[in-house]
Amino acid sequence: MSTQKIELPITGMTCASCVRTVERSLKKADGVSEVNVNLATERATITYQGDQLSVNQLIQSVENAGYGVAQADLELPITGMTCASCVHTVERTLIKQPGVLAAHVNLATEKATVHYLPGATRRSELVKAIENAGYGVLKLEADASEDAEQIARQAEIDRQQRLVIIGAIFTLPLFVLSMMVHFHHDLPFLYQTFPWLMWPNWIYVFAALATPVYALLGRQYLIGAYKALRNRTANMDTLIAIGASVAYGYSVVVMLGKTFGFSRTVGNMDYFETSAVILTLITLGKLLEARAKGRTSAAIKKLIRLAPRSAVILRDGQEITLNIEDVVVGDRVIVRPGERIPVDGIVIDGQSSVDESMLTGESLPVNKSIGSDVIGATINKQGRLIIEAKHVGAETALAQIIRLVQQAQGSKAPIQRIADQVSGVFVPIVIVLAILTFIGWLILGNAPFTEAMIHAVAVLVIACPCALGLATPTAIMVGTGKSAENGILFKNSEALESLRHVQVIALDKTGTITRGEPIVTDVIAFSPFTQAQLLTFAGSAERGSEHPLGVAIVNRAKEDGLPLSDPVDFAAESGRGIYATIDGHQVVVGSPRYLAEQRDLAPYQAEIQGLQARARTAIVVAIDGQVAGLIAIADTVKEGSLTAITQLKAQGLHVVMITGDNRLTAESIAREVGIDRVLADVLPADKAQAISQLQSEGQRVAMVGDGINDAPALAKADVGIAIGTGTDIAIEAADVTLMSGDLRGVTRAFQLSRFTMRAIYQNLFWAFVYNVVLIPVAILGGLVPTLAAGAMAFSSVFVVMNSLRLGRTRIDINPTEKLATHG
Repeated sequence: MSTQKIELPITGMTCASCVRTVERSLKKADGVSEVNVNLATERATITYQGDQLSVNQLIQSVENAGYGVAQADLELPITGMTCASCVHTVERTLIKQPGVLAAHVNLATEKATVHYLPGATRRSELVKAIENAGYGVLKLEADASEDAEQIARQAEIDRQQRLVIIGAIFTLPLFVLSMMVHFHHDLPFLYQTFPWLMWPNWIYVFAALATPVYALLGRQYLIGAYKALRNRTANMDTLIAIGASVAYGYSVVVMLGKTFGFSRTVGNMDYFETSAVILTLITLGKLLEARAKGRTSAAIKKLIRLAPRSAVILRDGQEITLNIEDVVVGDRVIVRPGERIPVDGIVIDGQSSVDESMLTGESLPVNKSIGSDVIGATINKQGRLIIEAKHVGAETALAQIIRLVQQAQGSKAPIQRIADQVSGVFVPIVIVLAILTFIGWLILGNAPFTEAMIHAVAVLVIACPCALGLATPTAIMVGTGKSAENGILFKNSEALESLRHVQVIALDKTGTITRGEPIVTDVIAFSPFTQAQLLTFAGSAERGSEHPLGVAIVNRAKEDGLPLSDPVDFAAESGRGIYATIDGHQVVVGSPRYLAEQRDLAPYQAEIQGLQARARTAIVVAIDGQVAGLIAIADTVKEGSLTAITQLKAQGLHVVMITGDNRLTAESIAREVGIDRVLADVLPADKAQAISQLQSEGQRVAMVGDGINDAPALAKADVGIAIGTGTDIAIEAADVTLMSGDLRGVTRAFQLSRFTMRAIYQNLFWAFVYNVVLIPVAILGGLVPTLAAGAMAFSSVFVVMNSLRLGRTRIDINPTEKLATHG
């Protein structure tokens, strides 16, 4: 069974009821195991069995539910085809690509027409597939296909804008004339000033003005309501279609009554303007909502625009300019001052400072020299660099970031379940309330038929399921986008919500609080060994180790110019020590606890404890069974760690340090950065158990580590935060990934989580209170349909605009100031 996942860009959804309809329709398809539809991103993420189901069948399920899937066509000029077999090969190659729905190749014109899902594949990926099959594709100056989905979305916005303009052209004069005619008896000066208002046939003018609005603007709501009915559900379109149709249909009956002489039966009051105003205002709200929703994805668009389109490559001593899709791993890329670095790679020539703020959130440029890693899309500020490409295309850090942000934006936060449950029964309940309102006013209130009808229409129009459906996903979109701008990547929206509820934050020491680049500070040799001998044996033994402490010993030996030998029979015990044979001598290098299991260290405890009291890690070296000396290693605290921990405590979090270091060393570092609780002597394999211990105290725990060595602890924690991963984005173990190694990124993550959740709470509060308060007001006759339509349109726009405020959130890192403000 081949499990596959695909994202479909859905069109036509307007509210949470639409989301449920699409999800339900897709889940009915055989082979679908999981469906997640997001109203804000308008995308459906589907996990299915590829051997049971095709993408075209999934699209058919969406269309059967009454919605659409954005699709696009792309034409590729092929070279190298000679026969029908070539045509078959190219078509088969294209069909195999993710997101390709159909492919047709014409041998005569030498062109391939590809029907595909925008966002699921790119022209460059199709070109590479064709080239791998042995054929070529002519290069084009522009690649409009990359923006196919955006073009489709913009076309929908443009269509709504045209409808609003049409609606305004007919509705404004209709509303003004209708109000003047209907109320001239109550305002005598109108009759005196405009005697033509007494003309008896105004209703035909009103019908002529209202009918184009009902036909053109109302069509989309009528079709949407019909499709919902066909799927045995109801949505916002249902409410609008019923409300507008009742007002328009009754007005037509009144007009016919006037024409054919039965007006006494149906009355003389028409509501053509009510129908037109409802449709125009709702469509205006839909337009404003679509525009605002487009702005919620601004962060993703900004990230995509960061990627350079071309690169200067050094080949055979010549500089040539290539499209970025043609750059391959191993190419030497020239980056001049002021240019964006096009690939992830390593500097092989030159020195400069690089602005990495757009990816890491850190404003200060980072110095780069030979051997330094660089990230694609960052800006070379000063000198000329030559970079060897290590990651290109979809493997670059920027591409991974974009995928991670899109994944987070498309996921559902747990809090959204509340809105989903309410939305599932919202529209049917509103329809029932509208019927009861009509009956209540007609029978209990002794109201005329027309008055009861108008109150029922107001109930239908004032209800707003859209605000409920948009409350959570729009805030998640903006919040995750804002986080990405600050170098904070949330794996999903559940992590964004969970971080808000964390009470304890556990920090790994090495590489998190400290720089993770330890250096040798003291070398204490015991007779008959000298310091040089001690370093030579220890450095030779550690040449087989990749542990940071071992690397520090090797570096110190090299700095002192000592000759190092290759270790024989090397073996290591994680977090404890190593042993090896060096020039025939048995050498053991490890922690005091490890060596104490093998020999008596009592004579050396004073020296060991003295080093540990000074925040040094004491390493014991034994040669041929005899303790030869101690090597002290220190790891300095990162700039910003004290500030970050002060901030975390100011936010009410309990900060705990977990480390494999001995307690004296650990507590010395803890005192320096203001941490009160320390779990020391914890082996890497036991860190997950330490997290369990904290959780057993009834606390929600976040773990901050390097994302690789701390993977079990990160996975065990309620929220795992990988810090300082740079180009190696550890997205599997961690729920949150920080591009920067600065611990202050953790405080930003907490702040952004709290701001995002605050926006969600505000949105949900507004959506619930709006409906809970105004629906009863409409039932009691306190709202006319025209005002109800305006309020309903404003409700959705308010929710989206409130979410957009997150994008203007300013994150402060000075603990003496307010933690964050809205700007």
